[in-house]
Formats: sequence, C-alpha cells, structure tokens
Amino acid sequence: MAPKVLISDSLSEAAVQIFRDRGIDVDFQPDLGKDKDKLAEIIGNYDGLAIRSATKVTEKILAAAPNLKVIGRAGIGTDNIDKEAASKQGVIVMNTPFGNMITTAEHAIAMMFAVARQIPEASASTHAGKWEKSKFMGVELTGKTLGVIGAGNIGGIVCDRARGLKMKVVAYDPFLGEEKAEEMGVEKVELEDLLKRADFITLHVPYTDQTANILGRENLAKTKPGVRIINCARGGLVDEEALAEMLKSGHVAGAAFDVFAEEPAKENPLFNLPNVVCTPHLGAATTEAQENVALQVAEQMSDYLLTGAVTNALNMPSVTAEEAKVMGPWVKLAGHLGAFIGQMTDEPIKAINILYDGSVGQMNLKALNCGVVAGIMKRANPDVNMVSAPVVAREKGIQISTTNQDKSGVFDGYVKVTVVTEKRERSIAGTVFSDGKPRFIQIKGITIDAEIGEHMLYTTNEDVPGIIGTLGQTMGENGVNIANFTLGRHTAKGEAIALLYVDDQVPEAVIGKLRDTGMFRQIKPLQFDVA
Repeated sequence: MAPKVLISDSLSEAAVQIFRDRGIDVDFQPDLGKDKDKLAEIIGNYDGLAIRSATKVTEKILAAAPNLKVIGRAGIGTDNIDKEAASKQGVIVMNTPFGNMITTAEHAIAMMFAVARQIPEASASTHAGKWEKSKFMGVELTGKTLGVIGAGNIGGIVCDRARGLKMKVVAYDPFLGEEKAEEMGVEKVELEDLLKRADFITLHVPYTDQTANILGRENLAKTKPGVRIINCARGGLVDEEALAEMLKSGHVAGAAFDVFAEEPAKENPLFNLPNVVCTPHLGAATTEAQENVALQVAEQMSDYLLTGAVTNALNMPSVTAEEAKVMGPWVKLAGHLGAFIGQMTDEPIKAINILYDGSVGQMNLKALNCGVVAGIMKRANPDVNMVSAPVVAREKGIQISTTNQDKSGVFDGYVKVTVVTEKRERSIAGTVFSDGKPRFIQIKGITIDAEIGEHMLYTTNEDVPGIIGTLGQTMGENGVNIANFTLGRHTAKGEAIALLYVDDQVPEAVIGKLRDTGMFRQIKPLQFDVA
C-alpha cells in the first residue's frame, strides 16, 4: 500500500505533484492546519504530515497519529512542532534549512539599509504629501562595523554580502573556528567585544535556552551608543521592552525587526517608535524561497517514506539514499544485537557500549547506534523505534558510548554490543556476510556462526555429552521443528551455549520440560523482527 501524506498548509502545487510522481497518496488540504480539532480527527490516517507555520503539531495531535512516521516543515523554524513529543512517539521531524537561506539573508540586509536610511518613514512622509528632506538624515554602511551573532548558514551569507558592501564584519559564534572565520573574511570575537564595537548588530541564531534574550537588558547596555539592531532570526532573542526603552533614550539609534516574541504580533513595545522598521515575519517570503522549500520537503519526505533516507532531520541522524542501501543489513544487524541483549537482560541497564570494528566503522555510526538502542528498548516498549529509542534511554539515565577500531579479526567488519547492569556485563557481536544476511558471531565471548530467525531458543549449559540429543528429542516429541542450530563453548567441560532457529515460538510447556532435565543453566526463548 502506498504511503499517505497530508498537506495541511498552503504549499506549492509542484510539491503536491512531486508526492504523486513518487507514488505517494497525497491529500492536499491547505486550510486544515488552522482547525486543530479537525486535524486531530483525521491525522491518524496518514504516514506523513507536510506543514508550514500555520499548523501546530502539539502533543495532542501526535497522540492521535499512531501511523505517523514523519513531519516535514517547509522552512527552517520548527517552533510549531512539539519535537520532544514527536521523538518519544518515534516520528521524524524534518525541516528545509537551505531553501530560504539566501532570501532570509537578503531580508536582513534590506532591513539594515531600511533602518540606516529611515526608508519606511521617509516613504510614508512623502506619500503624505510632505517633503521633509532634512528630517531623514541617514548613515552609510560603508566602513561601518557589522556584528553578526551566529555565523552559520544564513549568518554566513550576511557576512559575505556585508563584506561586499565594504563593511568590517565581526562575528560571535561558539561553533565558528578560527580557520573558518579567516576563510569567511570575518573577525571572530567574543560577544562582549562585539557589543562594544558594532555599529550594526544582526542576529542569526535559533531560539534555545542558551540564546533566549541573548540581547537582554544587561547586554543591550553594553552596546555602542548609536547602534542599530536587526533581528530576522527568531522572536525572543532580544528583550523587546528593554530595547524600546533604549530606543527612546537614544542609546540605540534604530532597530529593524521581522520576528517578535509573540506572533502574530498585534501589539509590541517596538511598534510606533521612530526609526523602528517592522515586517510580519517576511524573511522567507519570496516566490523563489517558497517554491524551493516546498519542493525540498516533498523530496525529503518521499525519500524517507520510500527508501528510508533521512535528510535534514532534527531528531534523527541523516542517512542518504546511498547509505540506506549499503547500511540496510547493518542497521538490521544492529537491531538484532540490541534485541538479543534486551531480551536477555532483566535488571535495569546502566550503560550500553558499542564497538565498531573494521569497515563498518566507516559508516554512519549515529544511525547504527540508534538501531542498537532501539533493539534493546523494544522489550520494555514494543513501539519504540530508531527515533524514540535515544530519548527513552536518556530518560532512563543510560550512558551510551561508542568505540571505533581498525580491523582486528577475520571479518572485514563487525559490531559488538555490551550492556552493563549493577550485576553483570553481557555482550554479543555480529557481522553481515557477503549475501547481505546478518549473523551472530560471538555470545559471551564464545565464537559462533548463527543465522538469525524470527523465533529462536538460547540455552547455556556445562559442556557435557547429551545436550544436543536432549534438545533434539524434546523439541521433536513436542512438535517444534528446528530449522538450524549453532553450538559453541569456551573450553572442553567449560561453559557452552546453543542457539536454535525454530519454525515457531517455543511453548512454555516445552521450555519447562527442558528445565526439568536439570541439564541447562539458562533457557531463553527469543524473537526477532526479520521482515
């Protein structure tokens, strides 16, 4: 059955056509996002939800969407999506961070010009039949210092355009390296230095706990007298009350805001102040940008629903279509290794240690880690997946560590998973053979070669004669067919294990009969998702 996608906001018809061309059943209802009750009523029928800013994807909406796998936001901001709730439910949240970069950067530059030359006020005055030429004295941008807070994708474009305007650019960004700053032609500085030196300040950071009110009252007081401030990033980055006071006092000469702490902004401390330019969140509002982000979100969602490729996800490692093909068997193996340990472990898990050896170490390890953790968590929560598993593990306080090493054995690559509890450590290793089938190759340090089936039985025992006969006879007498089996041991007369691949789940009565023989230290029926 073809995946079903709901588009609940206004999106380009070309995006709708992309879904259809890719064989996806798409339902285009551009006004539905405004009706949260109706959205909650029908969202359970869809695998994907494509939105813009009008649709609010709340915890309530997600609770009504048991089949939802992916939410695609045509644009950068995802403030209208409860990402934590989506992650817990295993729903991937994607955005399109590159489709409107140029448009947003250009808007910031336009706003900077507008506030430097008081263009909106001069225009309104002239339209009113006045000729107040002496009233609107502006300043040049050439030779001025622009302080860029956040030199990522959009901020980087602003830096480039500002340098073209012959401005001196200083940038504050904790993630900007000295080499990259030099390549961009900007001076990397600390925030306090930027505040003291900048004639213009423009913000290009997301809204987080760390960036909220980054230009609060204290930092605004540190700015250079006569500074002009531009915010085309996110509302809440600037204390609007404090800024309004500083505009009235003259310490801040002007401001240009496209975003506000509360939107839609019907009232705001900045409104109706002289030399304050305000626009209604137009940063991405160009024909080109709207078309770009719509097409991108349709392609990204289609790729994920049809091939498993993950692009620009905020709660899941990205996996290209090419990676998805190559990594598919390894992701399955990761899940099987996790599932084995998850089913074997009854006490609370403290840590999960994952070792990647050889060629597999060159793959997308973040995605493989998610597969392992999801396999482990499924025992306690069958609905967990690669998106929600890391969230569940974090909530339980489980530490996850990864080690990558060069090829150390006969296999080109293998994965070893060790789980640590208060009582013990338990480990299992596996690889993928050339036929693309995952195999278990080591359990408890004992070398084996076990094909993985949907239903399996794991036993441990002292290495003594009669074990194989007892297993075979008991299974045969009770109608359980053994498709394959693997044996292994540390040393003669030491600990031994058996892993049986059976056609159906082993009944508890049969397991009871095996226990009654007194020959087995541990007997554990196992199940694996081999679809």
